[in-house]
Parts: sequence; structure tokens; C-alpha cells
Amino acid sequence: MTEPTAKLNAGNNGQQEAAAPAKTESNVDKNNAVENPHVGKEAPKNEPVDTPDKAALLTMFTLSDIEAVATEAVISESSDSLTVAAKPVAQETNVATQRVALYRVQHERTRLLYMASANTRPTYLVQTLKPQFAEYQQYLLAQQLDKRGLMDTDTLERLWQQLHVVDDIIADIVRHMPAQQPAGWQLTTQDGRNPLCFATVGKLKHGKPIRDQGSLNSYVLGHFGVSSFTYDRGYYIGHVVGYLFSCYYCAHLSITYGVTALGQQVVADYDYASLETPHMVRLLQGLDGYCKKRIYQLAVICARLSVFASDKRIERMLIAEVNDFDKKLQQQHLDVLLLQGLMPDSNDSTPLL
Repeated sequence: MTEPTAKLNAGNNGQQEAAAPAKTESNVDKNNAVENPHVGKEAPKNEPVDTPDKAALLTMFTLSDIEAVATEAVISESSDSLTVAAKPVAQETNVATQRVALYRVQHERTRLLYMASANTRPTYLVQTLKPQFAEYQQYLLAQQLDKRGLMDTDTLERLWQQLHVVDDIIADIVRHMPAQQPAGWQLTTQDGRNPLCFATVGKLKHGKPIRDQGSLNSYVLGHFGVSSFTYDRGYYIGHVVGYLFSCYYCAHLSITYGVTALGQQVVADYDYASLETPHMVRLLQGLDGYCKKRIYQLAVICARLSVFASDKRIERMLIAEVNDFDKKLQQQHLDVLLLQGLMPDSNDSTPLL
């Protein structure tokens, strides 16, 4: 097994957190690399590790439990945040603290999921969590509004019913992706929105807040790293798989986007590498063609089910409602009336052709 290709620089706290599954010989036995890709160096191979049962793992991914854990983490790390939140500098500090606390919750949740045995791990977790995803809620809204049959409901419904395929593809990617320590990227779009539906922290320029695990994309990327969105930009720290997923996703939806390396001190108290272009090339060269194709398939599924795609469908419904009659025919009818010097008054019940 090769060593990680992206080297970490030690942060202020000296921690070496693996935001993506790392399958090195020093911390995971080759036979268990797929089952437990988040085992850390501090966990000896032969010592039992306490992991939650299936019910506890499931509740860790539900919205109510996530919010409680995240709130506790923020309060424990910044006890005075509530008293100073009115000051701009303190607000920035509070957002930074919340972001790091969110990342640690995300990382620990995924680590425990991969530490669990096959019998303990929830089967097809993504299908169970579907009702809480923003993408599914927006799909249901679009379905209700589609009175003219403009939406390909059958295809989309079948895709939602087969959502378990997402977990299958993720498992396949984890088996094939090379070891890598976490690197950071910053993602922006032309209008400053959050098309990937990252969990939001702090003030937003556009759109509604997204809760952690409140979207399909946040669930997917959680297997490869940690992510968040603040004001007009997203942050992702983890395996290069997540970087590729984000690029494929935005490109498939024709979203104008930019991805740049996350500066060393942008996210304090969390360890990650800030990679220059040559290092990025090496990382991508470390992914075989099969793995890239599976990442692309995963991105296309998520793009088809995205809030962005549903919003476009709803926009087409709006246009259809505005243009629900033959305008050219009505212009001809109007011209005839004008030539005759007649205009139907408000009480005229003569139907327009």
C-alpha cells in the first residue's frame, strides 16, 4: 500500500485527523481496509474498539441528533460565544469555532460508521435518510406543482426508489481509492449560492440554511471528508474524491464554478494540506480510470436529483403557466377587432379564440 500522497502540515493543535478514509498499512490491516477505512493510528489492531450499535449509528445521522451534538460541541469549545456575538470580530470567531466543531462532528460520525462491523452498520443508510434531504423535499414540491406533466416524474421517482445505489457506488469508490491525508479546497459559484447544498454555518448571501446531513450531497461527501458553506463559498477538506465529485456535479448542471486550494490558515485548528497545482495533478494521477468513472456516476445521480435541477423544472412550470395560450392567435384576433373598430367591453361574454 502506498503512502498518502498529500502530506499534512501540523496545525496549532498538533492533531492528525483523517477527514477521508485512509487505508495505510500502519493503521489498518489490508483485509479490513474496506470495512474500516477510518481506523486511526491510535487504535491498535488487536484491541476492541467501543462502537455504537445500529440504532445509535442511525440516530447520529438524523437531523435532530446532529443538531444537539453540534450545539454541545460549539458550547464546549466557546463558552463565551453567546455573550460576544454582537461584535463583528467575535461573530467571525464564533463562525470559525462552529465550523471546526461541525467538522469534528462530521468526521467522528463517519469514523464510527466505518469502525462498525458489517452487522452493526445500517443497511442502505441513504434510503433511510431520504425524507430529510433537501433534494427529496424539493422533488416532492415540484411533483405537486407539475399539473401539466412537464416533469419526467416516472424516471425521477424510479431514481429515488433506487437511491440505495448511492451507497453501493460509495462503497465501491472507498474500495478503489488510494490512501491520502486530507487536503482543503474552496468552492465558489458565479452567483454565490450553495448548489452543492453543503451544511451552512453563519451568514448566507443567498438561499436557505442547510442543516448537517440535511442534503444528499452532504451525506455523500461525508464519506470522503468534511464540508460546510458560509456566506458565498463552500469549504471541503478531505480526499481528492470529494474534489472530483464537486467538479463533475457542477459541470453536469452547467453551473459556473471555481475550485481553489484552501489556504493554510483559512480553517484554523483543523489539519489539512493546501495543495498547489502540481500536487493536485499527482493526486488525480493516483486515481485509476475505474474510480474516476464511479465518482462521475455518483455525481450525475446527485445532480439529477439536486435542488438545482428541481428548481429548473419549477421554473419551466412557471413559464408554461404564463404561456398557456396561443399568443399569435390572440394577436390575430385582436387585429381583427381593431380593424372592425370593435372592442369587447367588460360585460361581453364572447370567448376569445
